[in-house]
Amino acid sequence: MMTADDISRYQQDGFVVIPQFLSTEQCEALKMRAEHVVEKWVVSDQAMKLAQDQSAVFTTENNDRTNNHFFLDSAENIRCFFEEGALDSEGKFVQEPEQCINKIGHALHELDPVFEAMSHDARLGVIAHQLGMAEPVIRQSMYIFKQPRIGGEIHWHQDATFFFTTPQSVVTYWFAIEDATLENGCLWVEPKGHQGPLREVFKRTGDATDMESLDRMPWPTDVGGEPMPVKAGTLICFDGLLPHYSAPNRSSRSRQAYTLHVTDNAAAYSEQNWIQTRELPLRGFNDQ
Repeated sequence: MMTADDISRYQQDGFVVIPQFLSTEQCEALKMRAEHVVEKWVVSDQAMKLAQDQSAVFTTENNDRTNNHFFLDSAENIRCFFEEGALDSEGKFVQEPEQCINKIGHALHELDPVFEAMSHDARLGVIAHQLGMAEPVIRQSMYIFKQPRIGGEIHWHQDATFFFTTPQSVVTYWFAIEDATLENGCLWVEPKGHQGPLREVFKRTGDATDMESLDRMPWPTDVGGEPMPVKAGTLICFDGLLPHYSAPNRSSRSRQAYTLHVTDNAAAYSEQNWIQTRELPLRGFNDQ
């Protein structure tokens, strides 16, 4: 699936861009399925209550999820999370509830038939092996909406913070379901940033969570980062140590994306990672 040049780029820069990995029809099918999941959720009795008490609000301003069972239990469920700016000062949705959803997480790859079929695509297994994984397994999936006008900023971070393995093995598959542009909050990366240290690790003990600082190396700025505007259907693969972020979306167009986080089961997966496979199968791809 990747050329020798692609593999070299990944090793050198920490990421690789593969255009037209998904067809227009595949992107539309995922969009429709995500819309279906959201429509069922927003009419539930829980939705407004959880938005108002912040349990179902996703933000990277504060990563403390202690005692937030709606979030913590989503590891092996399908749950919708609202944008931080979903409600106004009077506690009302600022736009239609369906357009206030930040993301769906975190087990679409196992619990939804449409996402399950796409997530275990044999081509993704080939790529994982090309990147050196002996036994790739999917740890998490997310459908991200980056809603028009209120899509929140995702601060600079490294995915290995949340999927700590020894040695480091997590790879992110980031699929553009819609065109990602500078205006609607495309992904930014720090080329070669994966050669630096892991800056922090997110730990869970029981129902308590903690973000532990490991290294004080500063995060990149706009000067050190590189925007990644891409067309719908593009796959971006990047190393778990690669710093990346996305700006707020204040445009009138959403920037929908789907992500998978994959680790090598041959590496030791930390028991303090917040996502643990207890009941769902821990699977890789259809070529395995």
